Amino acid sequence: MLKRNFLDEPAPANYVAGLGRGATGFTTRSDIGPAREGPSEEAIKAALARRAEALGQPAPTAYGADKKKDDDDDDDDHRYQDPENEVGLFAGGAYDEDDDEADRIYQAVDEKMEKRRKSRREAREKAEREEYERLNPKIQHQFADLKRGLETLTDDDWANLPEVGDLTGRNRRARQAMRQKFYPTPDSVLVGAAGGGQFETSVQDGGEAATADTADGTMTNFIDIGRAKTRVLEARLDRSSTDSATGSTNIDPKGYLTSLNRSTTQTAEQVGDIKRVRELLQSVIKTNPKHGPGWIAAARLEEVAGKIVAARTLIARGCEHCPKNEDVWLEAMRLNDPPNARIIVADAVRHNPKSVKLWVEATALESDLRAKKRVVRKALDIIPQSVVLWKEAVKLEENPLDARILLARAVELVPLSVELWLALARLETFENAQAVLNKARKAVPTSHEIWLAAARLQEQQGTAAKVNVMKRAVAALARAEAMPSREDWIREAERCEDEGAVETCQAIIRETLGWQLEEDDDRKKIWMDDAESSIARGRYETARAVHAYALRVFYTKKSIWRAAAELEKNHGTKDALWSLLEKAVEACPQSEVLWMMLAKEKWQSGDIDAARIVLGRAFEQNPNNEDIWLAAVKLEAENNQHSSARELLATARREAGTDRVWIKSVAFERQQGAPDAALALVNEALQTYPRADKLWMMKGQIYERELASIPPAREAYNAGTKACPRSVPLWLLLSRLEEAAGVLVRARSVLDRARLAVPKNPELWCESVRVERRAGNMTQAKKLMAAALQECAHSGLLWAESIWHLEARTHRRPRLVEAIEKVGNDATLYVAVARNFWAERKLVKAASWFEKAILVDPDRGDTWAWYWKFLKMHGEEDKRGDVLGKLGITEPRHGEVWQRVAKDPRRRWRNCEEILEAAVEELE
Repeated sequence: MLKRNFLDEPAPANYVAGLGRGATGFTTRSDIGPAREGPSEEAIKAALARRAEALGQPAPTAYGADKKKDDDDDDDDHRYQDPENEVGLFAGGAYDEDDDEADRIYQAVDEKMEKRRKSRREAREKAEREEYERLNPKIQHQFADLKRGLETLTDDDWANLPEVGDLTGRNRRARQAMRQKFYPTPDSVLVGAAGGGQFETSVQDGGEAATADTADGTMTNFIDIGRAKTRVLEARLDRSSTDSATGSTNIDPKGYLTSLNRSTTQTAEQVGDIKRVRELLQSVIKTNPKHGPGWIAAARLEEVAGKIVAARTLIARGCEHCPKNEDVWLEAMRLNDPPNARIIVADAVRHNPKSVKLWVEATALESDLRAKKRVVRKALDIIPQSVVLWKEAVKLEENPLDARILLARAVELVPLSVELWLALARLETFENAQAVLNKARKAVPTSHEIWLAAARLQEQQGTAAKVNVMKRAVAALARAEAMPSREDWIREAERCEDEGAVETCQAIIRETLGWQLEEDDDRKKIWMDDAESSIARGRYETARAVHAYALRVFYTKKSIWRAAAELEKNHGTKDALWSLLEKAVEACPQSEVLWMMLAKEKWQSGDIDAARIVLGRAFEQNPNNEDIWLAAVKLEAENNQHSSARELLATARREAGTDRVWIKSVAFERQQGAPDAALALVNEALQTYPRADKLWMMKGQIYERELASIPPAREAYNAGTKACPRSVPLWLLLSRLEEAAGVLVRARSVLDRARLAVPKNPELWCESVRVERRAGNMTQAKKLMAAALQECAHSGLLWAESIWHLEARTHRRPRLVEAIEKVGNDATLYVAVARNFWAERKLVKAASWFEKAILVDPDRGDTWAWYWKFLKMHGEEDKRGDVLGKLGITEPRHGEVWQRVAKDPRRRWRNCEEILEAAVEELE
C-alpha cells in the first residue's frame, strides 16, 4: 500500500484543522464543551499577512474596519431616524419661548390649511359615500318597494298572518289536541253559588218556580246563569264597598278601575318567560348579593308579573344587602305607598347621608310645606355644596326676600354655580344686580352666561346703546380662553330673540359674527348661510342682525341688499322695507333690480307719483337701461296711461333698442287690440333681430289668432324654425298649427324634424305622444313613449304623461314608485303622484305631495293651479288663504298652462290670483 508523502510532513505553521469548513472544536457526549479553543484574532491576522506576502499582495492593515464603520453608520442612522430624539447635535439645546412661538405658528398654519381643505374634503367624501351607497344598496333599500306595497293590506290581512313557530305535523297535532282539552265549570256550580249563603235564594223574576227541565240540569238556561252572575257580582260589590256601621264606602273607584286594567290574562308563553327570567335573576342575586341592579331587575320582574308584594319583599332584601346603593333605595320607595316610602327614605338617608337624590326624594314625599323645608335644610346642613338642594330650597320659598337670603348664602358656599348667581341677580334691584353680576364674573371668569345676563340687564334698563357689554365680554372671554364658537353665539342670540331681548341679540351678532374669520374664508357666503338658517328656524331678528353686520363689511354687495330686502318684504313692515331699499339704491346706484324693487313697492302701496320719482332717479343713474324703461312702461300701462306707455316704448326703441324692448312693444300693441300696428313692429324688429325666436312666434300668433290667416302663420313659423332651429316653442307652435288645421301628417313630420334639430328634448317627445293620443292612436303613442323614455329616462314630464294617460289605473302606483326612483325630485312627477292619491280619495297624502311639489319648484305655476283646484274642493278656508299669501310672495312665471294663460294678449291680469283662477279652468 502506497503512503502519501505529505502525511509524513509537518503541518504548515498557520494550519488550523477544520477552519475552512468552519469547525474549530468538537463536542462529544462524554466531553461537554469545546475540544480546544480556536485561533485568536492576532493569529488570524498574522496568517493572512503571511499569505499575502507569499502571493505578493499588500497585507490588510485595517482588518474589520469596513464592518465597524458600517456599524457606526448604522448607529448614526438609528439615532437620526426619530426627529424627537435630539441626542446628537441638539442634545444640549434649551427649549425657550422662541421655540414655543415657532411651534404655535406652525400649528396655526396647519390648522388653517386643514380648515381650508375641510369643505372640499367633506364634499368629496359625501359624493364618494353616495356613490358607494348607490352601487351597494342596503337590503332595506332593495325591498323598499315591497314595503310600500304593504300599505294596501287591511287589518284583517294582518290579523290572518300565521304565527311563527314549529309547524311540523306532529307538534301541530299535539298542540291542537291540547287546545281541545278544556274543563268547563258545571252549570250547577254557578246556580248553587247564586242561591247559597247570604244571598237571595232565587234569581228568577216574578217569583216563578223552576221547571222540571231546569231543576234536574238536563236543560241549560243561559239567561238564568247570566242573571246569577250579575247578582253575585252586585252582592259582593255592595258588601265590600259599604261599611256596615257608618255606611261610607272604602273602595277607591279610580283604584278599582286601575286594578281591573292591570288584571290582564297572561299567555302560557309569557308565564314561561317570566319563570325563566326569575330563575336567572335569582341566580344573579344569590351569586352576587351586593349587586344592586340585580335586585332592582328582580323586583321589577315581579311587578310586571303582578306580584307587587313579592316585589316589595325582594327590594327590601336588596336594601339590606346594598345599603349604600341609592338606586335600590329609590326603587324601594317607588314600589311602596307614601307612608311606607317615608319610612324607607329615612333609613336610606341614614345609610347614605351624602346622596342628593335621596334627599330630593325625601322632600318630594312630604306633603306639608314646612316638612319639606325642614327636610331640605337638614340636607343642606349635611351637603352644603349641592346646587340641586339649594335650588329646591329656593323653590319652596314663597317670599322673594327669603329666597334672596337663601341665594346669597348659596353663592357664598357654592361660588362656582352660574345658575345660583343668575337667580340671585334676577331677584335684586338694578344696582344690586349689577354688583351681583360683577361678583359672579370675578368668581366664574369663563362663563359667557353671566355676560349675557349683564347685557340683558342693561337692555331692560334702557342703557344698552350706551354700555357695550358684549364688546367687553368678547375681550374678557378671549383673555380667559373661554370664547365660545360662532355657532354657539348665534344660538345664544336666537335664544335672546325668543325671550324678547332683541337688542342683546343684535349686540351678540354685531360683536361675535366675525370671530375667527379671515378675509380669504369666503365670509359673505358663510354669513348668508347663517342668515338663511336663522330664517328657516323663524328667528328673523337674528337674520336681520346678520344682514346688517354683513352690509357693514360688504356695503356695495347687491346680493346682500336683495336678501335683506326679501327678509323685510316677507317678514317685516313696509316702512322698514322702504328705508332699507333707499339705503340699498344709495349704496348700489347701478343696480337696476334694487331701483325696480323700490318702485314696485311704492306702486303696490298706491303711491304712483312716488314710483315715477323713483324710476326718474333710476334713469339718472342708469341711462338707456332696458329694465328701467320697461318698468316705466309697465307702470304707465297698468295705470291706463296708454299714450304715455306708447311714447315711452318709442323712446326706448330709439335709445335702448334691444330685442326685449321690441318684444314688449309688440306685446303692448297686441294687448291694445291693434294687430296691424303689432305686425308692422314685428316685421321691423325682425330686420334687426332675425334670430329672436320670440319675434317669429309673435308674428305667427298674430296671423293665426288675431288675423285668422293660416298660410302666413305657417310661413312665419317655418321661417322662424329655419332662423332659430333650436327653439323648441317655435317647433311646438308649428306642430299645433298643423294639427289644428287637420293635417296630422305634417304635424308628425314637423315634430320628427324638431327632434333631429333638438335631440333628447322631453317636451318634443311629449308633444309627439300627445299628437297620437289626441288622434286616438294609442298603440303608436305607447311606442313613442317607450322610445322617449329610453332617450330621456330622467324626465318627470314624460313619466307623468305616460303614467297618467297611457297606463291602467291599477298600474299607476307601482309605475309612480319606479318613476320617483328614476327621476328624483321633480315637480311635474310629484303633481302626478298627488293627483293619483286624490283619485284614490287619500286627501291627506294628496295635499302632502302637492306641497312637496311646490317646495321642489315654487316658480312652476301649474303646480299652484293643481293645488288650488284641490283646495277649492277639499281644503279649508285658512289653508286657502295661506296658499294665496304664499302665491303672492312667490309670483310664479313658468308652467305649460300658466304661461299660456298669463301671456294671453286678450286678457289683462291685475295679480297672480286672477291668473290662478283662469289657469284652474284651463287644466285638463
